[in-house]
Amino acid sequence: MSLSVAIIGSGPAAFYTAGALLKSDTDCRIDIIERLPCPYGLIRFGVAPDHEKTKNVWRAFAKTAAHEKVNFYGNVEIGKEISLGELRRIYDAVVLAVGAGSDRAVGIPGEDKKGVFGSATFVNWYNGHPDCRDLEPDLDVQAAVVLGNGNVAIDVARVLVKTPGEMAATDLPDYAARPIHASPLTDVYMVGRRGPNEAKYTNVELREMGRLENCVALAEAAQLPDSVAGEMSDRDRRMKEKNLATVREFTTRKGDEKPKRVHFKYYAQPVEILGDARVTGVRFERTQVVDGRAEGVGEYFEIACGLVVAAIGYTSRPVAETPFDARGGIVRNDDGRVEDGLYAVGWIKRGPSGVIGSNKPDGKLAAEQILADHGAGSGEKSGRAAFEALLAERGVRAVSFSEWQTIEAAEIANARHGAPRKKFVSTGEMLALLG
Repeated sequence: MSLSVAIIGSGPAAFYTAGALLKSDTDCRIDIIERLPCPYGLIRFGVAPDHEKTKNVWRAFAKTAAHEKVNFYGNVEIGKEISLGELRRIYDAVVLAVGAGSDRAVGIPGEDKKGVFGSATFVNWYNGHPDCRDLEPDLDVQAAVVLGNGNVAIDVARVLVKTPGEMAATDLPDYAARPIHASPLTDVYMVGRRGPNEAKYTNVELREMGRLENCVALAEAAQLPDSVAGEMSDRDRRMKEKNLATVREFTTRKGDEKPKRVHFKYYAQPVEILGDARVTGVRFERTQVVDGRAEGVGEYFEIACGLVVAAIGYTSRPVAETPFDARGGIVRNDDGRVEDGLYAVGWIKRGPSGVIGSNKPDGKLAAEQILADHGAGSGEKSGRAAFEALLAERGVRAVSFSEWQTIEAAEIANARHGAPRKKFVSTGEMLALLG
């Protein structure tokens, strides 16, 4: 009997796991199960709309999904229509690849005020995620604060200040484009607890901020170190030196060069969100870096703003019927093994870190573990047949990969000139298209 494997989630980690199993030439059946009708997870909803080339990895994933050994089941929520326990009873191996789609709390007074958002929520909103379609942030503001010094923080700042022309060839949904481009926003403050040498953004993203059509990137020379110090690999040193050189260029720019400004500010940690029901500003404490950690020095300042986006990291939602580590935001695992027949890959395994390709080793290791634990082609459980029987019994309308391709073709056909697609932004729209 074929080895039966169910993968919960359809982002990069899920497809890297399926791809690794296929490369092993094992007699297996792989079922990728996704809560939404559409696959690709972070590729579709996490990558900024103006970074279309980054999304191109979906083409390789599509080949995996179309493989004769692989079935895709969209619009099926494990834990709701079918429990994890039921899935484990009918599959030889179950792989958790559900990612980390929730925001980490900032942990300061006032973060529940109107106008304060986590970056996962805000990014999902401007990327057309059905869960965040109705977020409706009030962008009738002149200043915004983005907390964080990583690529997500830069993405948020960049999307907020780009012109309609710069975003024309993207899949930014109309409902997000309208308030963004109508906003009177002139100043975005990107604030990090540590300095530019500790920042997590890549140089490509950083340099892009210096070439915006309608916005100038600014930094303060007094906040920049003279050089990159400390022990690190040659590669890391080169990357940090490039970043420092780029930020140094921002210190020579003038605030009145262009109508909008992104201010790169360092060595400050938020201590309070100001305002009554709605945010009016953020209070910060200046910091110093000691042994890699940001420590407050007792000096405070405020930045007035009407919007705050906290890009300080993601966390995973608790997964029912697993040994979930709420503090770490991961499923407890031994290098990917959770329990007999249950595995974890990607961010649910190790936390939200790295780039898309960082999930590839997880997929390879999971495939190796599954084959080692179960033997190549030595499946004992019915897997797909039992799963489809449960779906039919419970009236669950699963979306196949070919049906997803029908949805995808309609998105491409509906795109405005130059744009790659016009996303359907609700599950109902997608299912209605399929009849």
